[in-house]
Amino acid sequence: MYNLSCYNPSSFTLVGIPGLEKFHMWIGIPFFVIYAMAVVGNSILLYLIAAERSLHEPMFFFLSMLTTTDLILSTATVPKLLSNFWLGSQEITFSGCLTQVFFLHFSFVVDSAILLAMAFDRYVAICFPLRYSTILTPQVVIKLAVSIIVRSFSVILPDVFLLKRLPFCSTRIIIPHTYCEHIGVARLSSADISINIWYGFCVPLMTVISDVIFIAVSYAFILHAVFQLSSQSARQKALGTCGSHVCVILMFYTPAFFSILAHRFGHSVPRNVLILFANLYVSIPPALNPVVYGVKTKQIRDKFILLFSLQKSQ
Repeated sequence: MYNLSCYNPSSFTLVGIPGLEKFHMWIGIPFFVIYAMAVVGNSILLYLIAAERSLHEPMFFFLSMLTTTDLILSTATVPKLLSNFWLGSQEITFSGCLTQVFFLHFSFVVDSAILLAMAFDRYVAICFPLRYSTILTPQVVIKLAVSIIVRSFSVILPDVFLLKRLPFCSTRIIIPHTYCEHIGVARLSSADISINIWYGFCVPLMTVISDVIFIAVSYAFILHAVFQLSSQSARQKALGTCGSHVCVILMFYTPAFFSILAHRFGHSVPRNVLILFANLYVSIPPALNPVVYGVKTKQIRDKFILLFSLQKSQ
């Protein structure tokens, strides 16, 4: 039996990046720059999509969802990292840790589902261009958005309760990381965490892996349709509309799978390298996504140039 104090830890201690404590002050500088880029870039992107009627299309609606989720992902982790590195604020309350776990994993699953919705959007646009507006009606887009949020909330909320039920009996619980994540926190418990491990294994399988499979299927149909086009310019134009989406997919999934494989099989990789990479993963994609869409998407690029040219002329 565990006493009441085991079940109600007041707080955890986030040590940051073990072995690199004396460099925390300097490591925080690039993370601050990256986070500032993410906030500014995504905020501008959201403003352009909201303000410009020409961008009120399904693709840009999904992009605004992706932008919002990226802001949630980076804000859930980077500010606490900076307060840890620069102010020495290593303590995080138990409820604060659970909140961070929820928003970290929730935003990851939402991002994956949005990328799938964007792949479906490109599939309809290229394979059924004449029926695009009748297939992706505003009602259908809203239903897709709601289903993304409901699915993600439903599969991630149990993480919180699975952690809440665990006993933590140590007087000072140290987390060798810069943020709280489900399995990392569960391993600090003095109880059997088999349910946490199995659930943590099944959720990516049910959501992220299935999303990747459906994205791959969508692009198989897209490529089949593109290579049936007669002219080279038409093929290039069709593929050009997918360029930014493909770049974002690669930036999102490649580091995620690398991180998962490194944690599972890369036992020779130093822990501080894994933790540093985990922080780069949650901070760099949110900063680069607006850049990718700003450079590769003509509508956004034109509106962005117009916005700043108007500001300079005032």
